[in-house]
Amino acid sequence: MLISRRKQRILTIATYLILAGFTLYCLMPFLWMFVTSIKPDDQIRTLNPSFLVKQITFGHFDNVLNNSAFLTFFKNSLFIASVTTVAALLISIFAGYALSRFVRFKGVKLFGVAMMLSQMIPGVLLLIPLYLVMKNVSLINTYASLILAYTTFTVPLCTFMMKGFFDTIPYEMEESAEIDGASRVGIIFRILLPVSLPSLVSTSLFAFLNAWNEFMFGFVFINDESHRTLTPGVSLFKGLYQTDWGSMMAASVLSVLPIVLIFIFLQRFLVEGMTAGAVKG
Repeated sequence: MLISRRKQRILTIATYLILAGFTLYCLMPFLWMFVTSIKPDDQIRTLNPSFLVKQITFGHFDNVLNNSAFLTFFKNSLFIASVTTVAALLISIFAGYALSRFVRFKGVKLFGVAMMLSQMIPGVLLLIPLYLVMKNVSLINTYASLILAYTTFTVPLCTFMMKGFFDTIPYEMEESAEIDGASRVGIIFRILLPVSLPSLVSTSLFAFLNAWNEFMFGFVFINDESHRTLTPGVSLFKGLYQTDWGSMMAASVLSVLPIVLIFIFLQRFLVEGMTAGAVKG
């Protein structure tokens, strides 16, 4: 059925209005967080809170950056998230390639099902066993405990993301490389990975965000300030009898800012990578 130009214009406007409403709804927590971070304490602790800021102050940001260990937490999270991303990516590349190319071999499908089932187990159920294991091997209060835990929980989904992209690459490309004398590892790093940049970026972002935002293991495995990560560190602004909401919101804004910048610059690769394995061809 043909739609007149006027109706089509009305539908387009309505679609954009609905999308704008959903966008505003999703941005509300972040806007409130930012507004609270630049409010004085007397405007935060009021019976009638609002988005209006009568007097802008950056004292909360100064308190976070100069009077707390926020920068230490930031460096720790950046280091742990980066190492976790590299480790998870290396493992998922080979595991995803095996699930994609050796699916006819016995045990490969079973391995894929086992990885899928592992995603159904909540991390909180494994918290105590993992803590006991880390304690027995003397890894409590170390970066290694978090890197091992984050990599373990990140690898399965990263593997399926890489498998979905490898499935879209014609096997003839590998056969041509084999004729030229390329090894299996050489095929992966010289042939497949250069054409799978969007998938690599999206997989890396998932692994990085998973490690950056994780709270539970970082709170339990790390007890000293020198190794504490960002998310448990932000919670330290909540005291026993009083919560410094302004500093907590300022720390939250600074924590979210790097992620926002990463998404802005890598948005194109992220969308391409997430949709790469949707259609096989």
